[in-house]
Amino acid sequence: MDKLRSIFELREMLRELERDVGLEALNRTERDVLLAAHSLSDQPGEIVSSEQLRSHALLKSVAQATLYRAIRTLLGHGLLERAAKTKARSYVVRSDLVNGDHSGH
Repeated sequence: MDKLRSIFELREMLRELERDVGLEALNRTERDVLLAAHSLSDQPGEIVSSEQLRSHALLKSVAQATLYRAIRTLLGHGLLERAAKTKARSYVVRSDLVNGDHSGH
C-alpha cells in the first residue's frame, strides 16, 4: 500500500472519530485547540493557560489572533470554560460535553 493511500485512510478514520464525538462543526484550528487543551489536562477540571496552548506542538504554527478566535468559539460552544478564580486566559476543558451531547451549539 502506498504512503498516500495510508495517509488518506488515517485521515478518513480521524474524520469519522471526530464526527462520532461531535467535533464536525469545528474547523481544524478549533479542533486542534480543543485537542491540545485536553492533552494538557491530566485530569478533569485542570486549568490550561493560553500560554500553554500557544506553545503546544499542534498550535505552534497558528497565528495568535487565530488561536484566540478559536478559543472564543470553543467558549461559545461550551467546550472550554474560563477557569474560576484565576487570572484571565485560563481555561478548563469540558471533555464531558465532547460526544455529541452539546446539541444546540
